[in-house]
Amino acid sequence: LIAAIGVGVCSSVIPYICDQLAMARLPRASFALMLSLLPLTATLIGVVVLRQVPVVTDCLGVALVIAGVAMHKPAANT
Repeated sequence: LIAAIGVGVCSSVIPYICDQLAMARLPRASFALMLSLLPLTATLIGVVVLRQVPVVTDCLGVALVIAGVAMHKPAANT
């Protein structure tokens, strides 16, 4: 039971608190960029740490995220 509580706290409560702290301190665009790169980061961690081999759809999803981030143009300041 204690291990389950520890897993719950480490996998949901701590990341949620970190997200809220980052959202309060970072500009909206920076925070949105970080959130959009989460699938890429998760895939890379899976490959390196867990030795998972991504399937074609995983790679396509990561490529679409990277393309979306690369094509983003910030709004002009007027």
